[in-house]
Amino acid sequence: MSIATALGTSFTDSKLRSAFLKWQCRVRQMAMRDADGRPDDGIMPALVLPGDAEPLGHIITILNKAPGYALVPEMQHMAARTNDPAERRAKAIEFLSSAYYQKHKEFSDILTSTFPPESKGAAQIRAAERCTLKFDAYNQRFDLVCKVWRLAPHNPLYQATMAHNALFNPGLHPDTEVLGFEPDWEASRAEPGI
Repeated sequence: MSIATALGTSFTDSKLRSAFLKWQCRVRQMAMRDADGRPDDGIMPALVLPGDAEPLGHIITILNKAPGYALVPEMQHMAARTNDPAERRAKAIEFLSSAYYQKHKEFSDILTSTFPPESKGAAQIRAAERCTLKFDAYNQRFDLVCKVWRLAPHNPLYQATMAHNALFNPGLHPDTEVLGFEPDWEASRAEPGI
């Protein structure tokens, strides 16, 4: 396991990293404010395995705050306050559309995604150990070459991902698998360039 994954974020001053995080904060804020929290192409990249020309599929990614800024207890409290999924979702959208995505420097560059227990797709991604996440939305494209990690339940990004997803999916299986995607900023690209 990399030190970045253990700590929840990489430590680099890459211009591409900063541009991507700013862009992600903006597209996620727009999804919360303008699309009622529904993910779009800015949040759902195509996932391409090494050697493949076609994507395995699209995944919904979570952009988590770095552990020093994480609001996991607040999200867990919101989820526990009501059994009404519509009320929970409304509170989550209100919370995430306010100031949550305002400061890109508070976010980890390790994206996460959930998969059902025993997912064949997740197993295939894990076995490849690397992939490219292709984001293409709002006249911007990012191709992120990533190392894939299976996150353990004690990992801060696992906990943040589960807390976030519980706000939108009350039926989230307790054995949900969380994969982390750690970008290699030197190998990744943007179009238009940064």
